[in-house]
Amino acid sequence: MVNKLWGFKSPSIDGVFIPTSETTNQPLYFVEVQFQLDSTFYRRFFAEVFLYLRQNESVNFWRAVVIYPQRSLDPSDRLPYELLLDSSQVQRIYLDELDPGENSLQVAIVKLILEREETAVDKGRELILQARQQLAHEATTKQIVELIETILLYKFTRFSREELAEMLGIDDELKKTRMYQSIKEDGLEEGRQEGRQEAKLEAIPRLLGLGLSVEQVAVALDLTVAQVQQTAQNQSS
Repeated sequence: MVNKLWGFKSPSIDGVFIPTSETTNQPLYFVEVQFQLDSTFYRRFFAEVFLYLRQNESVNFWRAVVIYPQRSLDPSDRLPYELLLDSSQVQRIYLDELDPGENSLQVAIVKLILEREETAVDKGRELILQARQQLAHEATTKQIVELIETILLYKFTRFSREELAEMLGIDDELKKTRMYQSIKEDGLEEGRQEGRQEAKLEAIPRLLGLGLSVEQVAVALDLTVAQVQQTAQNQSS
C-alpha cells in the first residue's frame, strides 16, 4: 500500500507515490504523464528525480513511471540515461499499445487519461464503483478513488477543484477523500485569511487615533501604505 503526495516542491514531476513501508518490493514511485513532445524531457525529469533524492536522504528504493499517449512522443535524446531506461528502474507506458482486451481495473484507470472529456467524468464514476466492488481492502479502495480524482483534476485543468468536485457529485463517502478535504481546507484557509485581513483594516483608524503615522501603522499590520491611506479615507468619508 502506498500513500500519495502531489505537488511537492518540484515544479515538474506530476506525482510521487510514497510507500508506507519502503522496501525493494515497495519502492517510492515517481510518476510523469507526458502528453507533449519535449526533446529535453529526460534531462529535466531525471534532474528532478535526483534532486528529490538529494533532498530526501531517507529514500533508498525508487522506481519511475512515464506515461505517453503514444510511442512517437518518447524523445530520442535518451543516450545519457540509456542504462536507466533499459533497466527495471524506469518503466515507460504507451497508452495506445495497451491490450484493448485487457479489462483490469489498473489498465482502465491508466486509460482514463485518454478518455474524451465528454465521457471522462462518467467513466471515472464507473471506475470508482468498480473499485468498490472488486477491492476488499478499504484503504486500497480509497487510494484508487483518489487516483481517479487526481487524473480527472489533471484532465480538466480549466475547472477549479470545487467545480470538478461538483461534477463528480461527491457523496458523503467521497467527502472523506484527500481531494475533497483539500478543497474544504482551502476554503477554510481562505475564510481565515479574509477574516485576518478584515481585522487589520478595522484596526487602522484606532491606531491612527493613537497618534501613529500611516507608515507606522502599515509596518505594524503588515499592510502597504496605500492600503492604510485608502482605509483611513473610507472611514472618514
